[in-house]
Amino acid sequence: MSDGADETTQEIAVEIAKGKTVSPLLKLALEFGPLAIFFFANSYGDRLFGVAEDRRIFVATGIFIVASLVALALSRALIGYLPRMAIVNAVVVTVFGGLTLALDDAFFIKVKPTIVNTLFGCVLLGGLAFGRPLLSLVLETVLQLDQEGWRKLTFRWGLFFFVLAALNEVVWRTQTQDFWVAFKVWGVMPLTMAFALAQTPLILKHEVKPAKTEG
Repeated sequence: MSDGADETTQEIAVEIAKGKTVSPLLKLALEFGPLAIFFFANSYGDRLFGVAEDRRIFVATGIFIVASLVALALSRALIGYLPRMAIVNAVVVTVFGGLTLALDDAFFIKVKPTIVNTLFGCVLLGGLAFGRPLLSLVLETVLQLDQEGWRKLTFRWGLFFFVLAALNEVVWRTQTQDFWVAFKVWGVMPLTMAFALAQTPLILKHEVKPAKTEG
């Protein structure tokens, strides 16, 4: 989900079930790689490409678009299929990054995480409002929870996406551009992993154990 961590886990499980071996490190590199390249290009773009310091974000955005599309192609070539989150990420980065470059305004690339996380939050909480814990559709091959467990987990992730959206707004509006890029790369993923780990007690409490077979 947020930056693909849960989607990665789910897709690994699917491929194992199909008899394919998928390296978690490979998937992490393909999903986190474009963000790391974005950070590197923004940090050293003036020295590497000879652009003015205030133009680094635009060089980094162009490279980010290319890196996201390359990661998508590599996913298909190395893993054998296109991960859903990789497709969504590449499309969103291309659209908002393209607007950033076309209109010469970094606002669009900065607001992208806000819009994406708000969308995820609305989808999850909106599904709950209609009695559909949609997170179960994504993680049911990884987790086996009772209905109450899926409802609570979906609710928590929905709220978490809104928190990420709010954090992004606060950071890009109040901090320097370089700080925002660093936070986007090195702040959001640790926060997401910590939040996911914090859900372990809930998962263990509501886990549905497979029935034991006699003999």
